Amino acid sequence: MKSLKPIELGLTIPLQRYLYIKALPYPREPNRRFCWDLHAIPLRGRPSLLAVHCHTRYTFVLYDLNYLDWVRLPDVFLDGLRLSLSAAGFAAETTKELCGSNPPLFTRTHGRREVAFLNCAWEDVITAELALDESSQSQPLLEQIINAKPSRCAGAEGLGMAAERLADMLSQI
Repeated sequence: MKSLKPIELGLTIPLQRYLYIKALPYPREPNRRFCWDLHAIPLRGRPSLLAVHCHTRYTFVLYDLNYLDWVRLPDVFLDGLRLSLSAAGFAAETTKELCGSNPPLFTRTHGRREVAFLNCAWEDVITAELALDESSQSQPLLEQIINAKPSRCAGAEGLGMAAERLADMLSQI
């Protein structure tokens, strides 16, 4: 069964500026299960996308996005999410459920706590940057390292691994 909820993509203020977006609505969904916060980060001097799931802190990275990729960011995000989840071993049906049936909506970021965890994920990416594959936009090895590292998130108490928290969340949807 497909989700009827659209995914909310919370754009950080630097990403809004990068995309020349002046104003965005506040997030609509109080349940963060279909919410992601996005940020543009430099990796080896190339503009890259950092996407962090607000509820579990599952993270994926798309390396070296070009102008057209940024223009079609909702589609690029969904493609990157599907690739990341597939590489992490999630079933295609699960991926469809998480991607929703409606186009993603741009909003402001989903809260201070969520942005703090996005910043922690960015630090984890920088720490594991040696795993970056410059020949590919998708980064399964880098993501595996980040999502297997014990971390905190907005949707659960204590330390846990983002990939396991995402699997638990998806089993409940």
